[in-house]
Amino acid sequence: MGGQGPPAQPTPQATPGALSVALLVAALLAVGALGWWLQLRPSLEPDASSLLTLPSEIAGFRGSDIPLGSTVEAELRADGNVQRAYVHPATGDVVWLYLGYYGTARGGRPEHTPRGCYTGAGWAIAEARVIRGGAGPVNEYLVEKGGERRLVHFWYRSWRTPAMTGGIDQNLDRMAGRLLAGRADGALIRVSTPITSSVDAARSRLVTFERALAPLVAERWPTEHPAGEARSPGLTEPPAPRARASGGGAPPGSG
Repeated sequence: MGGQGPPAQPTPQATPGALSVALLVAALLAVGALGWWLQLRPSLEPDASSLLTLPSEIAGFRGSDIPLGSTVEAELRADGNVQRAYVHPATGDVVWLYLGYYGTARGGRPEHTPRGCYTGAGWAIAEARVIRGGAGPVNEYLVEKGGERRLVHFWYRSWRTPAMTGGIDQNLDRMAGRLLAGRADGALIRVSTPITSSVDAARSRLVTFERALAPLVAERWPTEHPAGEARSPGLTEPPAPRARASGGGAPPGSG
């Protein structure tokens, strides 16, 4: 039938393989652009001196600084260290506190974890688990050495998240922090106490202390500003620090 033209040609369809390649290329380009954008941001300098103003009395415990040795301080490579022994005047119970702060330039997390520090100092980790502490989820260790037993709680926090136990949650938090505000600083916070009567009593002591400590750290969280840039009036100066407070007890120190 002469009035009819040639049959219509089918529209080419993209194959699943081609779509996958295109999506992969787009994702790689997006990741590359994001990485370049982050690299162009100025490096940040932290000011961790505000942490030195943590009160000398917390939850009825009275604290005193325990200096870190220069060798330990160099190994930790933190932007700020606080290490104290807090003693309850009525009961004599002690809680050791260590806080190590790491700015965005240092990745917001320590290179040395409590597990490595304790085992390296000769402590055996008899039990390890995650519990709900006074600050949120915390890691709990029961450690032993030479007949002495201690209960240890430690967690990580950032400028935006008060308590993390490590791993994936830290990685996601740092990524979100870099994207949303350009900063990914963080801290390791560790509290420990001797087990003198029971594990439950030691745990209650730590949880009570943590509950009081958490908002105090949040109020004194360090500031960061672009390297070489004068601080704006919005970045208020904390009170002049006392002599540098550094850690003790068990590793680092050993509490």
